[in-house]
Amino acid sequence: MIIGLIYLAILASVPLARGHLTALADLPLRRSGLAVAAIALQVLIISVIPGGHQTFHTSVHMLSYVLLGAFAFCNRHIAGVAIAAIGGALNFTAIAANGGVMPANPDTLASFQGADTHGEFANSQILAHPKLLFLGDTIATPSSLPIHTVFSIGDLVLMLGVAVLVHTACGSKLVPRRMRRTAVAAA
Repeated sequence: MIIGLIYLAILASVPLARGHLTALADLPLRRSGLAVAAIALQVLIISVIPGGHQTFHTSVHMLSYVLLGAFAFCNRHIAGVAIAAIGGALNFTAIAANGGVMPANPDTLASFQGADTHGEFANSQILAHPKLLFLGDTIATPSSLPIHTVFSIGDLVLMLGVAVLVHTACGSKLVPRRMRRTAVAAA
């Protein structure tokens, strides 16, 4: 939830930096159905049918990342997409190394009240023998916040990529003038 709020804050920062959010409608996105399908699959296994066969859920989880990777590859010409793709690749690497689940630091996830998912698929879990834990969910927001969550280094890189994409595409004053011209010419 908090990651979604961060994305909303990125969007809200565009007008503050004298950018134009309407420019997002002009982004020359290719194969957007891949991203829509990936997000729908993640919502399905995490929120709609979290219970069920673990192999099915982990396979669908990994498939969603493959679809997002294909979407990023198709749109690599757009500023910020390559950065976001690196974040996604970091997350996928940790998930793939751990059988389709993002490893979580036990101390970090224990502070999260929503950690009890007995019998349900959780995309982030405490594992007995995690691989590449440093790429997993090891960063937590303070538990004193009303919305508390955990996230990974890959999530941070992904957020940076989205910020670069949005501010570049919208002609924000945070983006150097030469990059704004390049982004407009490429579109």
